[in-house]
Amino acid sequence: MNKVYYLATCSTCSRIMSDLDLAGFEKQDIKSQSMTEEQVDQMKELAGSYEALFSRVAMKYKAWGLKEKNLGEQDYKSYILEEYTFLKRPVFVVGDKIFVGNSKKNIANLKEHLGQS
Repeated sequence: MNKVYYLATCSTCSRIMSDLDLAGFEKQDIKSQSMTEEQVDQMKELAGSYEALFSRVAMKYKAWGLKEKNLGEQDYKSYILEEYTFLKRPVFVVGDKIFVGNSKKNIANLKEHLGQS
């Protein structure tokens, strides 16, 4: 299964996605179609932790005072499920591989994996 979790209103997600051939990818806008617990658990299995999926640059991270808290794995999971902006995006699931976030290195690795470099 090839899938991308993204935010339609995010210009970075749009730019990255337009630069890739995503034929055969299922696309899920996480704002209009909420992620299920099963989907988040599947991403965690591929990524190794919920923390790896969690965005510390989300505006609500500071607004909710999470910077001052000592968060654990279940906290990361709960916040991602509660508020879609806490998912580090975009997230590409390509078979049994996952590519989380918009770093240049991550996108380069994704392109190489897809044979689109």
